[in-house]
Amino acid sequence: MDIYQKLGVQEVWFWRKGRITVHILSGEQYLEAATSNVLPGIDLASMCLYLDRATTSQAIREYRASLNPAKL
Repeated sequence: MDIYQKLGVQEVWFWRKGRITVHILSGEQYLEAATSNVLPGIDLASMCLYLDRATTSQAIREYRASLNPAKL
């Protein structure tokens, strides 16, 4: 986290135990936050449902489809 802070990375996400946690740079430290400032409105819990797919492209396709099921 020190390296990210020194680089000025404003937001860091971690995937642990089936959950995404968001950490936002506040001054010189990261604080855990309930939502993302970089991607406001994103449903992190919903996104977690697709992170175990066999390929990245499969995860992306299925996640996009879940956002707009009318275009299936």
